[in-house]
Amino acid sequence: MKITKDLYQGSLALLTDFYQLTMAYAYWKAGKGEQEAVFNLFFRKHPFQGGFTVAAGLEYVVDYCRNFHFEKKDIEYLAGMKSPDGSPQFEKGFLDYLENLHFSCDIDAVEEGTLVFPNAPILRVKGPLIQCQLLETPLLNILNFQTLIATKAARITLAAKGEPVLEFGLRRAQGIDGALAASRAAYIGGCTSTSNVMAGKLFGIPVSGTHAHSWIMSFESELEAFEAYAEAFPDQCVFLVDTYDTIQGIKNAIKVGEILRSKGKEMIGIRIDSGDLAYFSNQAREMLDAAGFPDAKIVASNDLDEYIIASLKSQEASINVWGVGTKLVTAFDQPALGAVYKLAAVKDEKGFWQPKIKVSQQSLKINIPGIHNVKRYYSQGKAVADMIFLEDQEINPRGTVIIDPLDPTRRKRIMPAFYQGEDLLKPIFSKGKVIYSCPPIQQIRQRTKDQLAAFDKTHKRLVNPHIYPVGLEENLHHLRMDLVLKAKRFEDEKE
Repeated sequence: MKITKDLYQGSLALLTDFYQLTMAYAYWKAGKGEQEAVFNLFFRKHPFQGGFTVAAGLEYVVDYCRNFHFEKKDIEYLAGMKSPDGSPQFEKGFLDYLENLHFSCDIDAVEEGTLVFPNAPILRVKGPLIQCQLLETPLLNILNFQTLIATKAARITLAAKGEPVLEFGLRRAQGIDGALAASRAAYIGGCTSTSNVMAGKLFGIPVSGTHAHSWIMSFESELEAFEAYAEAFPDQCVFLVDTYDTIQGIKNAIKVGEILRSKGKEMIGIRIDSGDLAYFSNQAREMLDAAGFPDAKIVASNDLDEYIIASLKSQEASINVWGVGTKLVTAFDQPALGAVYKLAAVKDEKGFWQPKIKVSQQSLKINIPGIHNVKRYYSQGKAVADMIFLEDQEINPRGTVIIDPLDPTRRKRIMPAFYQGEDLLKPIFSKGKVIYSCPPIQQIRQRTKDQLAAFDKTHKRLVNPHIYPVGLEENLHHLRMDLVLKAKRFEDEKE
């Protein structure tokens, strides 16, 4: 499935920030364009003040990088750019370089549906400096949003405690691109279906939907509207009962349900979209059961999110299915994940990799240097801890310590010989060629479910979750501290 090709019919190389191109030009001018480099993409805090994050968007990344090139019309556009003095912004030699550029990077990434944690790389790019730099903005654009929405969906489905969650946020989503990506990510996060028909076509997501208040209002009476809908869809009847009076709406749904049953069909249920959802759902349950419809589902909607669903659950509302739109597809309470893309190493003239550090007054913004991976340790199928480690150094099987990158006093002893370990970064591209087969979206969704099951319930609390241990392997911690101190001494000497 070529996602972006289906949507855009061409190159997306110019989907970047202008400063990526100016840096690429400066690299080229300095003769550094082909210097090998490694960049890591990671985030610093869980969204929604939660205890986990669900990785999503890799299939978009694969499609983008597979098709990465500058078309003639892109070069023509860049050639028309002017500097403040009126001269061309970019030399012809650089534009020729871009036109002849062939993607040749290695990419390793966490598979979609994997639970991920702050400071650990979700994706790593290794290759020519110019290519690595030009990928920064589009990769962040893709992974920031889909990871955010998949995480929100996972939180909502956890709050629903196994009951179906229908995503129908298309009309409230952030444009066409946002709507499609949100529907995909919401399904990965655990939603059972989408109202977005194009997303269903492109990604193979089940689609669902009933009718709106306008359907009811177009008839002389609510009962007539229900009867007409039952005539059109006798096997798919979920009646929206709150257009005028919710209790009367439930009564009318029961009447039409009895007509359907006389014809050998069965009403699926009702939907309530306003008012006191706990009260009306319980009233509906009593009425439906008394009328002989104990299997009829009660669908609730109306600006739901994980907190409202959890509240309704605590009130023992008789709701079987949850319809969630705006607050899911817009990530209403946190509009951005805030993932970043940082240089971690460059290869010197002698062919040796040199780790790179960004030092900041905020410890949160000091990156992790070197070429590293993430190993997740399991005990009896349950996740125990994640270790960020240097790939070129062996891990002591008899034991090592992982050290929190923000608080060195937070440490955990790991005994690799007693745990099952899994490297989370998987090879996706090798020298520009795809070597990874993106799984079907149903398989990705199942991975999210399996991953959530592997973590303790305390890490999945909606409020004040327990912190899952993620830390730097001892050698990486010492390398990082040495580089920080060296950088600070250098700055002190300059003063």
